[in-house]
Amino acid sequence: MMVGYIAYLILALVVVMFLSAAIKILREYERGVVFTLGRFTGVKGPGLIILIPFVQQMVRVDLRVVVQDVPPQDVISRDNVSVKVNAVLYFRIVDPERAIIKVEDYMAATSQLAQTTVRSVLGKHELDEMLAERDKLNGAIQEILDQQTDAWGIKVTNVEIKHVDLNESMIRAIAKQAEAERLRRAKVINAEGEQQAAQKLVEAGRMLAKEPQAMQLRYFEALHDISGERSSTVVFPLPIDLLGLFKQAGEGKGSGTS
Repeated sequence: MMVGYIAYLILALVVVMFLSAAIKILREYERGVVFTLGRFTGVKGPGLIILIPFVQQMVRVDLRVVVQDVPPQDVISRDNVSVKVNAVLYFRIVDPERAIIKVEDYMAATSQLAQTTVRSVLGKHELDEMLAERDKLNGAIQEILDQQTDAWGIKVTNVEIKHVDLNESMIRAIAKQAEAERLRRAKVINAEGEQQAAQKLVEAGRMLAKEPQAMQLRYFEALHDISGERSSTVVFPLPIDLLGLFKQAGEGKGSGTS
Protein backbone atom coordinates (compact mmCIF):
# COMPACT_ATOMS: atom_id res chain seq x y z
CA MET A 1 0.00 0.00 0.00
CA MET A 2 2.77 2.41 0.89
CA VAL A 3 4.42 1.82 -2.46
CA GLY A 4 1.13 2.54 -4.22
CA TYR A 5 0.67 5.85 -2.38
CA ILE A 6 4.19 6.90 -3.24
CA ALA A 7 3.60 6.05 -6.89
CA TYR A 8 0.38 8.09 -6.95
CA LEU A 9 2.18 11.00 -5.26
CA ILE A 10 4.99 10.91 -7.80
CA LEU A 11 2.47 10.75 -10.64
CA ALA A 12 0.59 13.72 -9.21
CA LEU A 13 3.82 15.72 -8.92
CA VAL A 14 4.68 14.87 -12.52
CA VAL A 15 1.27 16.01 -13.70
CA VAL A 16 1.53 19.27 -11.74
CA MET A 17 5.00 19.95 -13.12
CA PHE A 18 3.79 19.12 -16.63
CA LEU A 19 0.82 21.49 -16.36
CA SER A 20 2.92 24.26 -14.85
CA ALA A 21 5.39 23.95 -17.73
CA ALA A 22 2.67 23.67 -20.37
CA ILE A 23 0.21 26.36 -19.28
CA LYS A 24 1.24 30.01 -19.44
CA ILE A 25 -0.88 33.10 -18.91
CA LEU A 26 0.10 36.34 -20.61
CA ARG A 27 -1.27 39.74 -19.62
CA GLU A 28 -2.86 42.15 -22.06
CA TYR A 29 0.40 44.07 -22.56
CA GLU A 30 2.55 40.92 -22.95
CA ARG A 31 3.36 38.71 -25.91
CA GLY A 32 5.14 35.37 -26.04
CA VAL A 33 7.76 34.54 -28.66
CA VAL A 34 7.57 30.73 -29.01
CA PHE A 35 10.45 28.51 -30.12
CA THR A 36 9.94 24.83 -30.99
CA LEU A 37 13.15 22.83 -30.75
CA GLY A 38 15.05 26.11 -31.08
CA ARG A 39 13.20 27.35 -34.14
CA PHE A 40 10.83 30.32 -34.13
CA THR A 41 7.22 29.18 -34.54
CA GLY A 42 5.19 32.31 -33.80
CA VAL A 43 4.09 35.04 -31.42
CA LYS A 44 1.24 34.21 -29.05
CA GLY A 45 -0.85 36.05 -26.51
CA PRO A 46 -2.36 37.60 -24.61
CA GLY A 47 -4.35 35.12 -22.53
CA LEU A 48 -3.90 31.38 -21.98
CA ILE A 49 -0.98 29.75 -23.81
CA ILE A 50 -0.34 26.01 -23.90
CA LEU A 51 3.17 24.79 -24.66
CA ILE A 52 4.70 21.38 -25.14
CA PRO A 53 7.11 20.93 -22.22
CA PHE A 54 10.78 20.39 -23.07
CA VAL A 55 9.95 20.91 -26.76
CA GLN A 56 8.71 24.50 -26.81
CA GLN A 57 10.09 27.51 -24.99
CA MET A 58 8.60 30.97 -24.71
CA VAL A 59 10.18 34.39 -24.18
CA ARG A 60 7.95 37.06 -22.64
CA VAL A 61 7.98 40.51 -24.25
CA ASP A 62 6.50 43.65 -22.67
CA LEU A 63 4.78 45.96 -25.17
CA ARG A 64 4.40 48.95 -22.85
CA VAL A 65 6.35 52.18 -23.33
CA VAL A 66 9.77 52.00 -21.72
CA VAL A 67 11.25 55.13 -20.12
CA GLN A 68 15.04 55.01 -20.20
CA ASP A 69 17.39 57.62 -18.81
CA VAL A 70 20.36 58.46 -21.02
CA PRO A 71 23.41 59.01 -18.76
CA PRO A 72 25.15 62.41 -18.92
CA GLN A 73 27.26 62.64 -22.05
CA ASP A 74 30.33 64.83 -22.57
CA VAL A 75 29.64 66.81 -25.72
CA ILE A 76 31.85 69.34 -27.49
CA SER A 77 29.69 71.73 -29.47
CA ARG A 78 30.53 73.10 -32.89
CA ASP A 79 31.84 76.30 -31.28
CA ASN A 80 34.22 74.24 -29.06
CA VAL A 81 32.27 74.45 -25.78
CA SER A 82 32.36 71.42 -23.49
CA VAL A 83 29.00 70.54 -21.89
CA LYS A 84 27.31 67.60 -20.18
CA VAL A 85 23.95 66.63 -21.66
CA ASN A 86 21.37 64.35 -20.06
CA ALA A 87 18.29 63.07 -21.90
CA VAL A 88 15.27 60.77 -21.52
CA LEU A 89 14.27 58.17 -24.10
CA TYR A 90 10.75 56.78 -24.65
CA PHE A 91 10.30 53.68 -26.80
CA ARG A 92 8.19 50.54 -27.12
CA ILE A 93 8.33 47.20 -28.93
CA VAL A 94 6.09 46.93 -31.99
CA ASP A 95 7.45 43.63 -33.35
CA PRO A 96 8.31 41.07 -30.61
CA GLU A 97 9.80 38.65 -33.12
CA ARG A 98 12.50 41.04 -34.33
CA ALA A 99 13.11 42.42 -30.82
CA ILE A 100 14.06 38.94 -29.59
CA ILE A 101 15.67 37.44 -32.69
CA LYS A 102 17.47 40.37 -34.33
CA VAL A 103 19.26 41.73 -31.25
CA GLU A 104 20.66 40.01 -28.18
CA ASP A 105 19.57 42.62 -25.61
CA TYR A 106 17.32 45.31 -27.06
CA MET A 107 17.37 47.37 -23.84
CA ALA A 108 21.16 47.66 -23.76
CA ALA A 109 21.40 48.13 -27.52
CA THR A 110 18.86 50.98 -27.50
CA SER A 111 20.59 52.64 -24.56
CA GLN A 112 24.03 52.55 -26.19
CA LEU A 113 22.63 53.77 -29.51
CA ALA A 114 20.89 56.66 -27.76
CA GLN A 115 24.13 57.74 -26.06
CA THR A 116 26.14 57.78 -29.27
CA THR A 117 23.36 59.54 -31.17
CA VAL A 118 23.06 62.28 -28.56
CA ARG A 119 26.79 62.97 -28.76
CA SER A 120 26.93 62.95 -32.55
CA VAL A 121 23.84 65.13 -33.11
CA LEU A 122 24.58 67.75 -30.45
CA GLY A 123 28.22 67.95 -31.53
CA LYS A 124 27.06 69.39 -34.86
CA HIS A 125 25.33 72.37 -33.23
CA GLU A 126 26.48 75.43 -31.32
CA LEU A 127 25.81 76.05 -27.65
CA ASP A 128 23.13 78.66 -28.33
CA GLU A 129 21.20 76.13 -30.41
CA MET A 130 21.40 73.55 -27.60
CA LEU A 131 19.92 76.04 -25.15
CA ALA A 132 17.31 77.68 -27.38
CA GLU A 133 16.27 75.01 -29.92
CA ARG A 134 15.73 71.90 -27.85
CA ASP A 135 12.57 70.88 -29.68
CA LYS A 136 14.44 70.84 -32.98
CA LEU A 137 17.30 68.78 -31.52
CA ASN A 138 14.87 66.38 -29.82
CA GLY A 139 13.19 65.75 -33.17
CA ALA A 140 16.51 65.16 -34.93
CA ILE A 141 17.68 62.64 -32.30
CA GLN A 142 14.32 60.85 -32.31
CA GLU A 143 14.31 60.53 -36.10
CA ILE A 144 17.80 58.98 -36.19
CA LEU A 145 17.05 56.57 -33.35
CA ASP A 146 13.74 55.53 -34.90
CA GLN A 147 15.45 54.71 -38.19
CA GLN A 148 18.21 52.71 -36.50
CA THR A 149 15.93 50.72 -34.17
CA ASP A 150 13.30 49.91 -36.80
CA ALA A 151 15.22 46.76 -37.74
CA TRP A 152 14.91 45.62 -34.10
CA GLY A 153 11.13 46.05 -34.03
CA ILE A 154 11.37 49.06 -31.72
CA LYS A 155 9.53 52.36 -32.11
CA VAL A 156 11.12 55.43 -30.50
CA THR A 157 8.19 57.66 -29.55
CA ASN A 158 9.99 60.60 -27.97
CA VAL A 159 13.37 61.98 -26.89
CA GLU A 160 13.69 64.85 -24.41
CA ILE A 161 16.90 66.65 -23.47
CA LYS A 162 16.71 67.18 -19.70
CA HIS A 163 19.81 69.11 -18.71
CA VAL A 164 22.65 70.97 -20.41
CA ASP A 165 25.26 71.51 -17.69
CA LEU A 166 27.94 74.18 -18.13
CA ASN A 167 31.01 74.98 -16.08
CA GLU A 168 31.17 78.13 -13.96
CA SER A 169 33.37 80.11 -16.34
CA MET A 170 30.99 79.50 -19.25
CA ILE A 171 27.99 80.49 -17.10
CA ARG A 172 29.70 83.79 -16.25
CA ALA A 173 30.54 84.38 -19.92
CA ILE A 174 26.92 83.77 -20.93
CA ALA A 175 25.74 86.15 -18.21
CA LYS A 176 28.08 88.87 -19.49
CA GLN A 177 26.89 88.26 -23.04
CA ALA A 178 23.26 88.57 -21.95
CA GLU A 179 24.03 91.78 -20.06
CA ALA A 180 25.79 93.26 -23.08
CA GLU A 181 22.84 92.29 -25.27
CA ARG A 182 20.43 94.04 -22.89
CA LEU A 183 22.59 97.19 -22.89
CA ARG A 184 22.71 97.13 -26.68
CA ARG A 185 18.93 96.89 -26.89
CA ALA A 186 18.53 99.72 -24.39
CA LYS A 187 20.81 101.98 -26.44
CA VAL A 188 18.99 101.12 -29.64
CA ILE A 189 15.63 101.86 -28.04
CA ASN A 190 16.97 105.15 -26.66
CA ALA A 191 18.32 106.14 -30.08
CA GLU A 192 15.02 105.26 -31.74
CA GLY A 193 13.21 107.38 -29.16
CA GLU A 194 15.52 110.33 -29.85
CA GLN A 195 14.93 109.94 -33.58
CA GLN A 196 11.16 109.88 -33.17
CA ALA A 197 11.28 112.88 -30.82
CA ALA A 198 13.40 114.81 -33.34
CA GLN A 199 10.91 114.07 -36.09
CA LYS A 200 8.05 115.29 -33.93
CA LEU A 201 9.97 118.47 -33.06
CA VAL A 202 10.61 119.15 -36.72
CA GLU A 203 6.92 118.72 -37.49
CA ALA A 204 5.98 120.96 -34.57
CA GLY A 205 8.45 123.63 -35.71
CA ARG A 206 6.97 123.61 -39.19
CA MET A 207 3.47 124.01 -37.83
CA LEU A 208 4.50 126.88 -35.54
CA ALA A 209 6.33 128.61 -38.39
CA LYS A 210 3.12 128.76 -40.38
CA GLU A 211 1.27 130.55 -37.54
CA PRO A 212 3.37 133.12 -35.61
CA GLN A 213 0.59 133.54 -33.04
CA ALA A 214 1.07 129.92 -32.04
CA MET A 215 4.64 130.68 -30.93
CA GLN A 216 3.30 133.49 -28.71
CA LEU A 217 0.82 131.10 -27.13
CA ARG A 218 3.59 128.62 -26.46
CA TYR A 219 5.57 131.44 -24.86
CA PHE A 220 2.73 132.25 -22.47
CA GLU A 221 2.25 128.57 -21.66
CA ALA A 222 5.95 128.22 -20.80
CA LEU A 223 5.72 131.24 -18.46
CA HIS A 224 2.68 129.70 -16.79
CA ASP A 225 4.56 126.44 -16.21
CA ILE A 226 7.57 128.27 -14.76
CA SER A 227 5.43 130.36 -12.41
CA GLY A 228 3.81 127.21 -11.03
CA GLU A 229 7.16 125.84 -9.83
CA ARG A 230 8.73 126.82 -6.51
CA SER A 231 11.81 128.44 -7.96
CA SER A 232 13.38 131.89 -7.72
CA THR A 233 14.74 131.67 -11.24
CA VAL A 234 12.62 132.91 -14.12
CA VAL A 235 13.66 132.21 -17.70
CA PHE A 236 12.40 134.45 -20.49
CA PRO A 237 12.83 133.08 -23.98
CA LEU A 238 14.35 135.58 -26.40
CA PRO A 239 13.52 135.21 -30.10
CA ILE A 240 16.43 134.66 -32.42
CA ASP A 241 15.10 137.30 -34.82
CA LEU A 242 15.42 139.95 -32.10
CA LEU A 243 19.08 139.11 -31.62
CA GLY A 244 19.54 139.55 -35.36
CA LEU A 245 18.09 143.03 -35.19
CA PHE A 246 20.45 144.01 -32.37
CA LYS A 247 23.37 142.70 -34.39
CA GLN A 248 22.39 144.68 -37.46
CA ALA A 249 21.96 147.85 -35.34
CA GLY A 250 25.42 147.41 -33.85
CA GLU A 251 27.01 146.94 -37.27
CA GLY A 252 25.22 150.12 -38.51
CA LYS A 253 26.58 152.21 -35.67
CA GLY A 254 30.06 150.88 -36.25
CA SER A 255 30.03 151.85 -39.92
CA GLY A 256 28.60 155.32 -39.13
CA THR A 257 31.36 156.18 -36.66
CA SER A 258 34.02 155.10 -39.05
